[in-house]
Amino acid sequence: MIKYIFLLCVAIPFFGFGQTTTNAEGSSYAFTKIAHLDATPVFSQGNTGTCWSFSGLSFFESELIRKGNKNPDALSQMFVVRKSYENKADKFIRMDGKINFSEGGAFHDIPWVIKNYGIVPFDVYNGLNGSENYDHAEFFEVLNGAMQGMLKFSTSSQNGISSNWKPAIYGILDAYMGKDIKEFDFKGKKYTPQTYAQSIGLNMDEYVSLTSFTNHQPYAKCQLAIPDNYNWGDSYNVALDDLMSTVENALSNGYTIAWGADVSEKGFSFKNGIALVPEDMSTIQVSGKDNKNYSNAGANKSSNAFLSPVKEISVNAELRQKGYDNKTTTDDHGMHIVGLYKDQNGTKYVLVKNSWGTSNLPKGYLYVSESYFKLKTINIYLHKDAIPAELKKKINLK
Repeated sequence: MIKYIFLLCVAIPFFGFGQTTTNAEGSSYAFTKIAHLDATPVFSQGNTGTCWSFSGLSFFESELIRKGNKNPDALSQMFVVRKSYENKADKFIRMDGKINFSEGGAFHDIPWVIKNYGIVPFDVYNGLNGSENYDHAEFFEVLNGAMQGMLKFSTSSQNGISSNWKPAIYGILDAYMGKDIKEFDFKGKKYTPQTYAQSIGLNMDEYVSLTSFTNHQPYAKCQLAIPDNYNWGDSYNVALDDLMSTVENALSNGYTIAWGADVSEKGFSFKNGIALVPEDMSTIQVSGKDNKNYSNAGANKSSNAFLSPVKEISVNAELRQKGYDNKTTTDDHGMHIVGLYKDQNGTKYVLVKNSWGTSNLPKGYLYVSESYFKLKTINIYLHKDAIPAELKKKINLK
């Protein structure tokens, strides 16, 4: 019963967006739809750092819709999180702690889990384990403490470590997330996670990551040097204009996009339903602060820029790279791009589905300007057929 209440209280219907919409109470922004694609209801990740799983599975649920399943099952974010923790723990010990062990992850972690372990519906494994909301503060402290203790022992013991350490870690996962799922009954059929993954009909080899940074070779594969890329996934490095044109091409042809980005900027305001980079940043007043996981609406921000269109900075590859190099652009948050809009001045925005609940006027969504997207995107993740044919040829993607 708890899981039903949780889902109901954060869900919004797709039809909440009309032909022309706005972002906040008292706003004069008038956003006109260019493209708007179907998405499943908004979830809240609560007090966790697992946005990558919420946004990535939202993306895959939209892929199911695109492929003809108009009412797909909600997929289990916490099944993916659990299996990823098992993978991280193994790598962390094997690498003597020289990789990141955290709540974070990347979009390609989801295909890795599905290929190796399968997937289950949210209704089968919600990971709440009796709680009403997700809160991993104590959970991660306990889990990380165990991992740090195991690391200390493994690097100091002359006799190595016993085979007991993994069952001990899995026991912590069981205690906070619920027992692992080996088989289950769902809608009158018996499944394993692997057979259920096969039944939904997605091919995990059809999805790729694109990025755009000048420290990597252009139009070639690279590995983003960010802590959450512990699984060493590849991205195709393309020009900045190619990145934006790919998003427009995808949305115009029925494909949504998973989006990794920096959300720690003054111009990113979930509460105001908008993200932008005005020329005069001093107009934005900030009180309070974001939490460490960027898992809620964060600091309070006020500005005329959030209520009426203003001139934004012009973003080029050099400016984008500067932020990445000096670490003012950081890998903070995963979200899901489902639409393309323009304001009354013709400025383009992507409509983004978030995982912070539905407390703002767009009910869990926000409008992100083209300038903000170009400046603060880390990567996008999408079906390879959503990429323009000319770009696919440039990166040698079949």
